[in-house]
Amino acid sequence: MEEGKMDENEWRYHGEGNKSLVVAHAQRCVVLRFLKFPPNRKKTSEEILQHLQNIVDFGKNVMKEFLGENYVHCGEVVQLPLEFVKQLCLKIQCERPESRCDKDLDTLSGYAMCLPNLTRLQTYRFAEHRPILCVEIKPKCGFIPFSSNVTHEMKHKVCRYCMHQHLKVATGKWKKISKYCPLDLYSGNKQRMHFALKSLLQEAQNNLRIFKNGELIYGCGDARSPVADWRELAHHLKPFFFPSNGLASGPHCTRAVIRELVHVITWVLLSSSDKGRTSALRPGLQGPRVCEASPFSRSFRHQGKNTPEHSGLPKGCLLYKTLQVQMLDLLDIEGLYPLYNRVEQYLEDFPEARKTLQIDGPYDEAFYQKLLDVSTEDDGTVAFALTKVQQYRVAMTAKDCSIMIALSPCLQDARTPSKRPHCIGTGEKDHPGTAKQIL
Repeated sequence: MEEGKMDENEWRYHGEGNKSLVVAHAQRCVVLRFLKFPPNRKKTSEEILQHLQNIVDFGKNVMKEFLGENYVHCGEVVQLPLEFVKQLCLKIQCERPESRCDKDLDTLSGYAMCLPNLTRLQTYRFAEHRPILCVEIKPKCGFIPFSSNVTHEMKHKVCRYCMHQHLKVATGKWKKISKYCPLDLYSGNKQRMHFALKSLLQEAQNNLRIFKNGELIYGCGDARSPVADWRELAHHLKPFFFPSNGLASGPHCTRAVIRELVHVITWVLLSSSDKGRTSALRPGLQGPRVCEASPFSRSFRHQGKNTPEHSGLPKGCLLYKTLQVQMLDLLDIEGLYPLYNRVEQYLEDFPEARKTLQIDGPYDEAFYQKLLDVSTEDDGTVAFALTKVQQYRVAMTAKDCSIMIALSPCLQDARTPSKRPHCIGTGEKDHPGTAKQIL
């Protein structure tokens, strides 16, 4: 970032989570990610620099090893002019959701992360003038807890996402329960995957967004009409998926375009284009493969059919890699909490051990290698407890990541659209060093 060229008017508010805020450049395919803190909690510039560098190192040396080179964008830490940051903060304040304004943008350190804007991603096959469609999916946790530590029977039958849907409707966050169930998407069965993706499109909530040339065109809440949204979405998608039957408008055209989008997303999610080291984990899929709360599986039971098929995911695809990392949650929170208390007590007694135990990094090859130990027999040591805690935090990162899929119309001499999947994380779960983003 060149100080002489930093103009706050060239940047716009893009979004934010619990711990960070992102702005996007109006012309270039880059974003800046700033940390956020409560008004009464300030950190030094050195602490913030280390904080951000930990995030970069975690993405580079941990998540990239698990998910693969093509799927993780780590970014870099940059130092910005303080006056630019202060003016930018004032400019975007009115665009921030009220619910997020309990924390302030860091305007004192001048440090941020610079990352590619995947909603406007240009790949080598995309000409500059061609429109870019980007689909962001937050698939959530794709398995039901299998640990013997689980004491609540319902957790062995219903996935976390479906349980949370009932909670969020009861508390008023959403007005309608989504039909989406992560286990359907992670099943590898195309019929179940199509149902899951259509359910996300019907009730996007905060689990699906669609961008066109970097601008959000779809990502509705309950208050908007799904039918109207689908018509509007189909209008945007026609240049990408014009139906072969020639229908140019009306409900038939809308359904045909949406169906084509679902099929392409499914194709991308099941495709393999990268070799990571996830196979080193091999925890193996355990527990129920169908969530009893899934409307898809319920419809099967009502029709007197057997349990819907679980075809299994191709081992090289991104969903498989993501699921393997999620399953580093080997003990569930019920089994992990006593181990967390063991580590916490040890650090209270020996605070100087934080560095040697790599509680706050560095996130290097040695840290990554410890994550590959998937044993669950507790030997009573702090080392065992710490490994399980770190695995759990990595798993929670994968459970809350986003998958970004960039699409563009094919070149004239190509027969199929150019597609290349990319994965970033927008998770709000804390990892040591607050590595909440897979970038």
